Amino acid sequence: QVQLVESGGGLVQAGDSLRLSCTGSGPTFDSLDIGWFRQLPGKEREPVATIDWAGSETYLLDSKTGRFAVSRDNAKNTVYLQLNNLRHEDTGVYICAGSTGGAWHYWGQGTRVTVSP
Repeated sequence: QVQLVESGGGLVQAGDSLRLSCTGSGPTFDSLDIGWFRQLPGKEREPVATIDWAGSETYLLDSKTGRFAVSRDNAKNTVYLQLNNLRHEDTGVYICAGSTGGAWHYWGQGTRVTVSP
């Protein structure tokens, strides 16, 4: 069984950066594709970034702006989500998930990001 725990959220000002971490337990973490999703107030959950088990980024929200980046360190069982130039509208809960066979089987509890205007 895989458990995922997010950390790194907090209260920041517009324009600031944060690095979120998703740390997994269990022997199969390095075989999982990992996705970062976010739940913004009043909106549907949306994907922010996904990275495959080998460390290749497979999806990135707002890729043209360069505001987000995803990476992983399998030796630490951790996937990172770098958030740059944060905007007030990025405020929400950021959640990581693990996938095998194309389905998101494992979900963390989320970490809250609050960006003041």
